[in-house]
Amino acid sequence: MDFSLVELSAEDAGFHDRVRKFLDTHVTEEVRRRDRETGDNFDAGVHLAMGAEGWLTAEMNTGADGGMTRVQRRIWDLEKRRVHVPWVTWGTTIIVAQSVEQFGSRELRDEVLPRVLTGEVRLCLGYTEPEGGSDVATCKTRAVRDGDQWVINGAKMFTTGAHNCQYVFLITNSDPEARKHKSLTMFLVPLDTPGIEIQGIRTVDGDRTNIVYYSDVRVDDKYRLGEVNEGWRVLMEPLSVEHGVVDVAADGLQDVSVLVHQGLVMAASVDKVAAITARRGPDGRRLLDDGSVGYRLGRSIARMEAALSAPNMFGRVAIAQAMRDIAPELMDILGSASALPIDTDGAIDDGGAEYIYRWAALCGIYGGTLEVFRNLIAQHVLGLGRPNYAAPAKSKTS
Repeated sequence: MDFSLVELSAEDAGFHDRVRKFLDTHVTEEVRRRDRETGDNFDAGVHLAMGAEGWLTAEMNTGADGGMTRVQRRIWDLEKRRVHVPWVTWGTTIIVAQSVEQFGSRELRDEVLPRVLTGEVRLCLGYTEPEGGSDVATCKTRAVRDGDQWVINGAKMFTTGAHNCQYVFLITNSDPEARKHKSLTMFLVPLDTPGIEIQGIRTVDGDRTNIVYYSDVRVDDKYRLGEVNEGWRVLMEPLSVEHGVVDVAADGLQDVSVLVHQGLVMAASVDKVAAITARRGPDGRRLLDDGSVGYRLGRSIARMEAALSAPNMFGRVAIAQAMRDIAPELMDILGSASALPIDTDGAIDDGGAEYIYRWAALCGIYGGTLEVFRNLIAQHVLGLGRPNYAAPAKSKTS
């Protein structure tokens, strides 16, 4: 494996300078502070500026289509992380826009896609239901055809970004009598349609997500994606992207797994804790002078590096589990002041470890729980049998 730095051409170095200048201008400390307070993971001003300057168009296209080259895309992604661009809503928008391009009618594509590139339109995911768990195919939200329209009733949980989006990529049940993977129809529903109610929910890590209620919501058939009852086919590619079931490119110019963004935030926190343990206190001693501190910190670093190197779905599981394992270790090493959150006077590491501790629980359920992904690995990689969730058989009594 080659760990050498990529030597930038003059063109790529100029691109790097333009990216850094743009992001440093628009992603200010005020933007980051506001994002921490709202938990939105989105900033309208930054997003519209990206659209106006052509960055969204460039990110959606390949280099051959007037977009970024592979090296430039890597520069763009790393620079966005450096300044902590509020990014989640653009991530869901890209996923859904690709499905609209593939499965939407000409009329729907013309209505949505040009405004996606300007930043005026954002798209969110309407998958999980209040009682559905991680199996989105158990969908109970009903879509009933009425002439050239559909009437939708139901509710969706964890529709992150709905309050900042214009459309939701909605999975519905259009045939309750059919097998669950043959009963689904996908829609791109305008969120300003009468009968839709969005209610905010704050998660333990401070993020804002939503529960969305659909009460006799009428949408024209033009908003259907794919064929009736073939929604699972429409959904497969977006689910694969969200789950991280994608091949790693040979050139190494991409994340090796999903959740690498979260993993690198964890790495920054670990680096800060390592620096703190090496400082000398008023008595001249360092935390690292205690052998157990060095051992626990070193073990945490090893776990983190292994997780960040794991590819594909394995990396998703490894990073989320590493965050759960490492965060309490870091907080215990630093002591009680590590329990203070960011922007709090006296937070020993600016609240980094405390934030990772709260965020780890959410990273273990994004797009499905760790248990779901471990079962997928067991079945499809290790060749083990399907799990049996049936109740234990009762023993016969003589």
